[in-house]
Amino acid sequence: MPKNAIKLVAIYARNTLAIGFFVVISGCATRPNAHPQDPWESYNRGAATFNDHVDAVIAKPLATAYQKFVPHLIQTGVNNFFSNLTDPWTAINSVLQLKPQAAVETVFRFGVNTFLGFGGLFDIASEMRIEKHKADFGHTLGYWGVGPGPYLVIPFLGPSTFRDTLASTLIAKGDLVWQLEKVKQRNALYAFRLLDQRANVLRNSNVLEAVALDKYTFTRDIFLQIRQNEVFDGNPPEEALSPDDKADATGIPPPGTEEKPEPRYDLEPIQNEPTEAKPVEKQSLLLPEENPS
Repeated sequence: MPKNAIKLVAIYARNTLAIGFFVVISGCATRPNAHPQDPWESYNRGAATFNDHVDAVIAKPLATAYQKFVPHLIQTGVNNFFSNLTDPWTAINSVLQLKPQAAVETVFRFGVNTFLGFGGLFDIASEMRIEKHKADFGHTLGYWGVGPGPYLVIPFLGPSTFRDTLASTLIAKGDLVWQLEKVKQRNALYAFRLLDQRANVLRNSNVLEAVALDKYTFTRDIFLQIRQNEVFDGNPPEEALSPDDKADATGIPPPGTEEKPEPRYDLEPIQNEPTEAKPVEKQSLLLPEENPS
């Protein structure tokens, strides 16, 4: 118990200091005309560049070698194992979100895969057509109306939001890997899980580097959109959409925007224009009288 208490206090202290640091730097990191969800873009771009360097030197080469030399069956088993470890935390958050069906299905999935799937190496529950759910405490806060807050790039960890950073203080309660007492085993599992996660997005990252003109902006917009869909289970309310999203969906700028459609002078009805009488038509009416029979 003392070790667990010290461990939990250390987590809260680390996250509190990190959050305080971000609050302090927010004033000097804000850029003029910044994206409404990214007021700390200057800092975030620096952190994203740092993460890209670390990824290029360490994470991506290791993930490439892992994907190339490790048999696909083993990769699938490793991915299933770590995915199974997230189910208890998902079940707890499903209860907090008042979703009993998702909670029951997740608990059942965890039991089936743990006992029949050899610790989660085999995804027997999916073969039984038991739906896979995903939820965390940041998801729960968003479900109950807590906004995402500013976009935030965390060194070594990547994109996040201020709300999700606050929610990460409960990682010791939801992460089964953290419950291991032996530090070497815990760190090894953490590293192995990060390697598995990086290998899973290896192809997507290659496409991103080849297509995106501004990798930072593209990553930020995609992350915020995906996270919003996760929080609202794929059905975000209209007020959660950005002005750009509303304009794209309806073709009309949303109320409250200063932009107004320009007048179309070319659409005036033609019949309002005065018409001139044609002398040819008048002469044609006189022709029958002047023409001898």
